[in-house]
Amino acid sequence: MIDPMELQREFFEGLMAVDEAIVRRAAKEPCRDCGGRLHRGDYPRKPRAGGIFIVTEAFDRRFSLCCSREGCRHRATPPSVRFLGRRVYLGAVVIVASAVMLATTAVGAAVAATGVPARTTRRWRRWWRGSFTTSAPFVDLSARLVPSPERSRLPVSLLERFAGDAAERVAKLLTWLAPISTTSCPGGSRLLRGVM
Repeated sequence: MIDPMELQREFFEGLMAVDEAIVRRAAKEPCRDCGGRLHRGDYPRKPRAGGIFIVTEAFDRRFSLCCSREGCRHRATPPSVRFLGRRVYLGAVVIVASAVMLATTAVGAAVAATGVPARTTRRWRRWWRGSFTTSAPFVDLSARLVPSPERSRLPVSLLERFAGDAAERVAKLLTWLAPISTTSCPGGSRLLRGVM
């Protein structure tokens, strides 16, 4: 099981640095609609961390880009290792709370340990077992891991396959999941190469 106390300030500062590197790479590319330059156009987020982490002000902005050409203004939001799509909880919270829920037999114990409502964690568990298993990152990761991760034990069966301490394993999984975090930047996985 993952001890949430292992994922502290340095862990989140590392995630912030990775997201900064990703947005810098994405800003060097032209707008996919008109070829114009992309400029920073971050937008506010109000992420939740349950009772697991303390969310700093650094997490209240989602890094994004916007085309500079008048009439286009296409938004390109690159992948993120901090956020997991439109979920209001941080990506690390989704992973840790799901792992804790899987490891505990009593729902009340999982809620007490994470601060995330049981209903929310159950929804995440359905996602891990359902639509996540058809996503490109899971298919790609499953092809690399032999034998394939146990679907009934996701995300734990993925975390167990990565090397390093708990924080490193969560960070690696967040990197693999980052392409799921956006739809406005297709092929965003290329922006992740070599950032971790």
